[in-house]
Parts: sequence; structure tokens; C-alpha cells
Amino acid sequence: MSQTVCDSAAHPAENATPAWMAVFSLAMGVFGLLTAEYLPASLLTPMAQGLGVSEALAGQAVTVTAGVALFAGLLVPGLTRSIDRRTVLLMFSTLMIASNLLVAFSSSLLVLLLMRILLGIALGGFWSMAAAVAMRLVPSALLPRALSIIFSGVAVGTVVAVPLGSYMGGLFGWRSAFIAAAAVGAVTLVFQFMTLPALPPHKPSRLRTVLEVLLRPGIAMGMLGCVLVHTGHFALFTYVRPFLESTSGVSAQGLALMLLGFGIANFAGTLLAGWLLERLPRGTLVLMPALVGAAALALVLLPVTLTGQTLLVALWGLAFGGIPVAWSNWVARSVPDQAESAGGMVVASVQSAIAMGAAGGGAMFSLSGIHGVFIAAGVLMLLAALLIARRVNVAPSVN
Repeated sequence: MSQTVCDSAAHPAENATPAWMAVFSLAMGVFGLLTAEYLPASLLTPMAQGLGVSEALAGQAVTVTAGVALFAGLLVPGLTRSIDRRTVLLMFSTLMIASNLLVAFSSSLLVLLLMRILLGIALGGFWSMAAAVAMRLVPSALLPRALSIIFSGVAVGTVVAVPLGSYMGGLFGWRSAFIAAAAVGAVTLVFQFMTLPALPPHKPSRLRTVLEVLLRPGIAMGMLGCVLVHTGHFALFTYVRPFLESTSGVSAQGLALMLLGFGIANFAGTLLAGWLLERLPRGTLVLMPALVGAAALALVLLPVTLTGQTLLVALWGLAFGGIPVAWSNWVARSVPDQAESAGGMVVASVQSAIAMGAAGGGAMFSLSGIHGVFIAAGVLMLLAALLIARRVNVAPSVN
């Protein structure tokens, strides 16, 4: 038996008793980070007015965070390789608090963008370590359930951030929303401080470890599947509003309700994925993108009513809710001895896919209109599901 497999047997959990409160503290961290990341999307107009810049420039607050998160996901595990993971996670929550407070009191766009770099470091670093830390908090058999709880913070953050930001920005000004996000971060920090056990690093990670992991049998193909799935989704999601407005004539209020339904279904899908992964790890990886692709094609090709569109959008949300959980579970199962480095690759893959999905969707929109976007992205999701079914392995990958 290889050293990799021997190491993996010792890694899944620090003890046999699941630390569920610590798992919930990680879910709170996810919620806080996602809320902070998405806040500018709902506050662009007042932020731009308050800082005296265009909305396009203010929108770079999101771009900067995503770009930094991409590199942080790859670099942070190696740069913090000798530090207790509990300490590192507490540092991420501290960075989140500092970023939100400093953004709230920023006097210029430059200062604001610099402060968003802190959030990007916390965001990318946290995502790279989430699966690896979960492996040490619960026994191996309970890992899918733990990941579904942690990633439920994504769905809640996605649903809450935009309306919360708009509501608070309208009542008290855009800066108040970031102060509220800092308060959420403070509660998270205290809860994590009280619940996270000591998590000394098992095996030092170095920067070259990322490449070494990528070269293991089956890992590159899995990362390709991850990129394709997220590219297809973000091509769809970036253009969901113009698609629904142009095909159904739905009002702004009706559109908001449809997207709320997407978010609620997304939350349910996150929890459902934990149950499915315990029983069908490969089947879940295949089923979720296949459902998203089928829903996208049905929205274009079938003569559905507004009710039918609402149900298909909800199905899409339900299916996508399980995708981040499924890929984090794949990382933990496939590379148990270097889950942080593999998690960093997933972070980079997803952030790259966001950019490629938006850019590719825009190019397709110019060439063939909004229907072309949904047909191309739907087909891409189905092809990704086929690739995963035929070529992606869920067993541990050895050196």
C-alpha cells in the first residue's frame, strides 16, 4: 500500500465524535464571506454616487475580490503550511471583519478596492481549506452531510445578500450594509473561537504540491469536469434575467420572486446533496449538471408557461445547490492527503469558470441571441455530465 493511502486513513477525522458545532461555525463563515462578496452587486448605484465614480468602476469591487480569491486559493495553503488550521480560519474571519469595516469607511474607490483584497484572501483561503477541515471534524462516513451543512451557507448568503444590501442601503446608506456584514463576521469569529478545536497541520503543503496533485491519475480530468460544469452554470446565471424578461414578459416583482424560488431551491439542493452523496457519490456528480442542462434546454425548446418557467428555474436551483458540495466531496475523497491543495485548485477552477462563463455567454449572446446562450450552455452541461460519468473517478488517487 502506498504512503498516500496510508496517510489518508489517518486524516479523515481527528476523533470518532463529530464536531457538529464546529461544522456549523464553518457554515456561518461561508454565509459571512458570501454576503460580503455579493453586497456590492446590490449597492452599485449608491456606492458609485457616494464615491463619485461610475457604476462600472464601482463594480470592480466584485472583480477584485474574485481575482484575489483565485490566487489565494492556490497560494494560501502552502504559505500557511506550518500554522494550526484553527488559527488560519480565525485569521480569515478577522480579515473579513476588517475588510467590511474599512470598506464602510472608505473615502475613495482606490481605498475600497484595496480593502476588498483582504476579503479576496479570506474567501479564497477559506474555500481551499473547507473540505480538508471538514474531514478532520467528522468521521469519513458523515463527510457529505458535513459538507452539505457548510455549503448551505452559500445558498443562504446568495439569497440574503442582495435583498439585505438593497434594504439597508435604502434605509441607512450603503455603508451601513458593510457595517452589518462586519457584525456578522464578528459573531462568526466568536462562534468559531468557541467551537473549533486545535487543528495542527498534518503534512506540510508547498506551492509545488498543487502541480504534483494535478498530475495524479484522474485529477486533471476531474478538474476539467469541474470547470465545464461551473462555466455552463455561470453562462446561464449571468443571463437569466434578460432571458426571463424577453421570453415571459415577467414584471420586476415577478422576476424577484422567481429568483427567490431559485435561491430557496438551491438551499434545499445543498442539503439534498449530502444525503445523495452518502449513497451515490459518482451519480450525484453526474445527475446535478445533467438536470441543470435539461432545465436550460427545456426553458428554450419547450412551450412552457410562466408557471412552467418558474418550476424549471427552481429545478435548476435545486440541482446547482448540490454541485459545490459534490465537488468538495470529490476533492476530499480523491486527494485525502492533500485536500487543501486540491481545494485550492477547485477554487481557481470555479473562479476561472465564472469569468469564462460570463465571457462565453456574452459572445454567444452577440452571435445568436439569448436563446443561443441557453442552448449552448445547456448542451455544455450535458456534455460535462457525460464526461464525468465516463472519465471522472471518485476513488482515492495515489502517487
